[in-house]
Amino acid sequence: MKVIILGAGQVGASVAEGLVSEENDITIVDYNAARLAQLQDRLDLRTVVGDAATPSVLRSAGAEDADMIIAVTQSDQANLVACKLAQSVFNVPTRIARLRSRDFLEDASLLSVANFAVDYALCPEQVITDYIRRLIEFPEALQVLSFARGRVSLVAVKAFEGGLLVGRQIKEMRALLPPDMEARIAAIFRRDQPVFPEGETVVEAGDEVFLLAAAEHIRPVLRQLRRMMTPVERIMIAGGGNIGSRLAKTLEKRYEVKVIEGRKERAEALASELDDALVLLGDATDEELLEQENIAEMDLFLALTNDDEDNIMSGSLAKRLGCKRVVALINRRAYAEMIEGGPIDIGISPAQVSIGTLLTHVRQGDVAEVHSLRRGAAEALEIVAHGDAKTSKVIGKRIDQIDWPHGVTVAALVRNFAQPVVVGQTDDWTAITRYGEVLIAHHDTVIEADDHVIVFCTRKKLVKKVEKLFQVGFHFL
Repeated sequence: MKVIILGAGQVGASVAEGLVSEENDITIVDYNAARLAQLQDRLDLRTVVGDAATPSVLRSAGAEDADMIIAVTQSDQANLVACKLAQSVFNVPTRIARLRSRDFLEDASLLSVANFAVDYALCPEQVITDYIRRLIEFPEALQVLSFARGRVSLVAVKAFEGGLLVGRQIKEMRALLPPDMEARIAAIFRRDQPVFPEGETVVEAGDEVFLLAAAEHIRPVLRQLRRMMTPVERIMIAGGGNIGSRLAKTLEKRYEVKVIEGRKERAEALASELDDALVLLGDATDEELLEQENIAEMDLFLALTNDDEDNIMSGSLAKRLGCKRVVALINRRAYAEMIEGGPIDIGISPAQVSIGTLLTHVRQGDVAEVHSLRRGAAEALEIVAHGDAKTSKVIGKRIDQIDWPHGVTVAALVRNFAQPVVVGQTDDWTAITRYGEVLIAHHDTVIEADDHVIVFCTRKKLVKKVEKLFQVGFHFL
């Protein structure tokens, strides 16, 4: 596939890295020649220096025969103009734009072919806000992901000494759960290396375990299998920028929230926007301020400024002063890998969190969902099985009859996706309805047409092989 990426910032560079490794023809456009030179030294791609929102630069980048434009510059306006030019001048089939402004995101008509012609709008700040919100709901988790429109949850947890799973074989897990609940260990990483999960595999303390179950079962399954942390009630956020403000607005009704912002004008604007959260003017690396605001009583400290060093320093300080759990945004991948597991419990790479939603639209075939795991080293895919037994390599076959590449685990299927299923009830006895039947995968599970199959690839290079298995072929009778 021929893809043009507009913008060589964190998101653009991460997308380029992800797509180049999949043998795509990539051209990346940016004003910054030095940044492009660094990317070209590292990756097999073509670069063009210039304004991404001009016809001449798009033509130089090869827009006339491109399959896709991914506009992820820092400017909403540039991204929108580039998409419109790609559609009206160059007839590029697929156009993706990064947008920060709520105005564009809340009015779908603005993105229609008649206007800016954006097929898919990506808002990284909202993606990261949703990602952090799920971590707050599962304080014991390292990562929380969902598939099939929230029907299935995948949670990464650290196996701890004395936990029910530690020292046991995976096949013993079923006996530890209630009869009406089923879960699957989709993958294990031990000392940063993948361990293929088979029935006889023994879980060790310190393992990073990826546990999958139906969304309504994931919390009780976690409660059965590991020590639960105290639910989060008090949250302190360092940084009132786009992500910090979005998150504070999302959380302020349910939690006690404090936001520390160093810019006076921004702090005043944030204080007028928020109803219940407390906005503090100050520096999150100020030990006296943190102690004065009772950091030791906080359940969670979120370092969400645009500065990696400030996030690392404020997060480390918050942990030293007694905060129970610390999460920090870290743009540099090397930093995130280095600091996680020390004073900072979770380091989040914004580009890696955002890239999954982009990859969903770039992948070949019927990939409904993509989640990047372990900083892009692994991936979890939701793929729709199409065709029939004659045209598909997977339909009508048991899972153990399919030639899966080593390192690939089929974790679950969602069947009858349009069929409503009652999975519980609210406090006032209102039925909670979800769509589709969740089937935890076993060796004798048969894949049927239109099943949503959730596949875990412990190495990114396995993704292409999995996609080929699901491609529909043509058989002449």
